[in-house]
Amino acid sequence: MAKKDFQKKSSHSEKTLDYILLVFCLLLIVITVYPFLNVLAISLNDSMDTMRNVNFIIPRKFTLSNYTYIFKENNLGSAFAMSVARTLLGTGIGVICTAMLAYVLSRKDFYFHKSFTILFIITMYVSGGMIPEYLLLTRTLKLSNSFWVYIIPGLIWVYNVILMRSFIEGLPDALQEAARLDGANDFVIFSRVILPLCTPSMATVALFYAVGQWNSFMDTYLYARDLPTLQYVLYEIMEQASIRVDPHAASSQLKNAVSPMSVRMAITIVATVPILIVYPFLQKYFVGGMTLGAVKD
Repeated sequence: MAKKDFQKKSSHSEKTLDYILLVFCLLLIVITVYPFLNVLAISLNDSMDTMRNVNFIIPRKFTLSNYTYIFKENNLGSAFAMSVARTLLGTGIGVICTAMLAYVLSRKDFYFHKSFTILFIITMYVSGGMIPEYLLLTRTLKLSNSFWVYIIPGLIWVYNVILMRSFIEGLPDALQEAARLDGANDFVIFSRVILPLCTPSMATVALFYAVGQWNSFMDTYLYARDLPTLQYVLYEIMEQASIRVDPHAASSQLKNAVSPMSVRMAITIVATVPILIVYPFLQKYFVGGMTLGAVKD
């Protein structure tokens, strides 16, 4: 009898814990989703109504005038193409360079692998500064208003190198030893043995590079204003957006007015949607790449 009572109490405790976890997860979902819904609602809401109160998740006065204001920009299409080009090319080259460097640093027979790793880590905390970087890119490398100014400076991110190096170190050493016994050189081992096994880690690194390339606009502002990207054009639109409403203006003018807040939120949606579309395809690899690289025997 006592055993049955204990089992009932245990079952009741488990159900209570499940309900608590369910409520916690629902609360976490609401906290996570609400900001995005709020941004989307403001971007689709009438600007004059938005200026009165922005705490809502459904547009009270639906309008597309904010997006119309953005897409009337003439060079938006070419800027979008430039962002896509730099994202695809920068991500592809960056992943390959990162994988090559990570493979070298993971080799135990490379005598200086620890020293180079420490030097790379130091650059994560101490940088040369903006002025030396500007002089290097503009005067030494002469990359001003060149497409390669988007690619070359971001070829290697130290965090991504460490992430992929840890993943490679977690692979069995027997695979490389067996390939070497079969006569394979380092390039063959890297391309035919290591890279196929690094798909989760490469997908994770690719996502990091893609997000960084897509969101970047400061490099356009400093080095390549003649080759504007989508983020830079959207930044200029946001800076130029202002509402100038005459109290005696006609109602049609008031209806078509836009506010900086509404335009800013519409720009946020336009800049975020492409990455949101890509992320689900890399999600399973992203989780695997972030966790497997940290597990070692």
